[in-house]
Amino acid sequence: MAEPLRLKAKSASPGIASGPAFLAERPGAAPAPQTAGGYGALEMAIDISIGELERLAEGADPESRDIIDFQIEVLRDPSIAEATGARVEVDENVVFAWVATLDAYIGELETADEEQMRARAVDILDIKNRVLGALAGTPIADFPPGSVFVGKDMEPSRFLAHDWSKGGGIALFSGSTAGHVALLARAKAVPMVVGTGRFSAEDGDPVRVDGDAGAVVLQAGRMLIPPLVPTQAPAGDTQIESVELRTADGVPILISININDPAEIDSLDPATAGVGLMRSEFSIASIADAANEERQLAIYRRVLEQAGEKPVIIRMLDIGGDKPLVGLEDLPALDSGLRGTRLLLARPEIARVQARALLRAAAFGGLSVMLPMVTFPDEIDRMREIFREEAEKLGRRSLLHRMPPIGMMVEVPAAALMLDTFGSAAFFSFGTNDLTQYLAATARDDLEADAGKTAPAVLRLIAQAVKLAAGKPVSICGDMAGDPHYLPGLLAAGLRHFSVAPARRPAIRSAITGFNADGTRAAGE
Repeated sequence: MAEPLRLKAKSASPGIASGPAFLAERPGAAPAPQTAGGYGALEMAIDISIGELERLAEGADPESRDIIDFQIEVLRDPSIAEATGARVEVDENVVFAWVATLDAYIGELETADEEQMRARAVDILDIKNRVLGALAGTPIADFPPGSVFVGKDMEPSRFLAHDWSKGGGIALFSGSTAGHVALLARAKAVPMVVGTGRFSAEDGDPVRVDGDAGAVVLQAGRMLIPPLVPTQAPAGDTQIESVELRTADGVPILISININDPAEIDSLDPATAGVGLMRSEFSIASIADAANEERQLAIYRRVLEQAGEKPVIIRMLDIGGDKPLVGLEDLPALDSGLRGTRLLLARPEIARVQARALLRAAAFGGLSVMLPMVTFPDEIDRMREIFREEAEKLGRRSLLHRMPPIGMMVEVPAAALMLDTFGSAAFFSFGTNDLTQYLAATARDDLEADAGKTAPAVLRLIAQAVKLAAGKPVSICGDMAGDPHYLPGLLAAGLRHFSVAPARRPAIRSAITGFNADGTRAAGE
């Protein structure tokens, strides 16, 4: 039997605790949509957050009271309000103005020379996320009593809100012995270690925190995850890495699945399929969620970890048009008809938060990023520049990240006809729903009725575009990919990677084996 894994760490609070692991970096339940509603809504969210902190302070010991008072003081700091207000005056959305103001403060602290100053960064992160939670209607949830909290760091208010009378401990991948949580843990005799490095664990795994010796003991089979170098990941996401399906004449085919909702993550079987399309906009309920980098990171990381070694393609927010973001409806960007990548470039504060979350998530699996509704080549170049700038910022903050391959959805006819000009795209994926709508100049509601008439034109355009791709990885992820009726035409067009709804995967797998790679039916079929 394998021996338990013992990881060396720094002792932040003495004592020994054992209990089931609680993994902090994971998405919560989808929130009820809330409208941000301007500066007044932010002021209300700040007042709510102050009220929550004041309730935490009731009956608290002097050390805890001092920490809470510091956070309340920051929330009431007029310079914070002035900096946020100045961003709003230059037409920045109030939620993202708040995020940018606090992120600037956090960045200064994280790069400070003194450890005590660096340790304060998590206090400001705590404040930022508490206000975002109030805006979105999703307060920070508690975790089960007696658990061992496992995460990158821990917010002071989360420590103070928890009932430690039933035991439990804290194991942090990074953290600081000089931070407020370490001070609180020592005051309340909660065993705590920091600096373990990332290790693999599941919710409920038995974990032992040895705050005396400075160690964490994990169950057999777990391991330390070595840090990754923030370099370009190989673009293997759209390649057929392990042949699990072939056409009748032996050509390998890859079938991935589409994910629309975080609730679908748990049903992802890493033994059978990667993710060819995750529509990230369905995980983001409001502008406050779009501004919450940590929440997005938790969702993306969960998909990557569930997929294991399989590739995952996450599409950036495709908002605008018929997919508005709650809290963003009143902005001129939507009134002008912008959607997808064009809207993200018009509102770069949204793109930058998501880019940071994706860059950080890319360190945990085979992530590729896909841009929605791309029309012109410079849109990819401008988005790549945003990723590069945000990667540099993450590097200065010593946050683990990796630059993922960046490709594009092919759903605008103008882009499909000029695909050879999109040299900076790492890969292409055909979104046939929008491609069909715009090619046929039909309403979205009429697509099903006109699909049969429009299909020949769509298939011809796809075949031309595949040739223009000049050998770059191509795939298809629209509804047409999951309909066996169109399979011969799609194979004949040169497609070898299909991403379909999970329910459609068995039918497509079965159908593919009955066709040759040129779309002709196999002999005997």
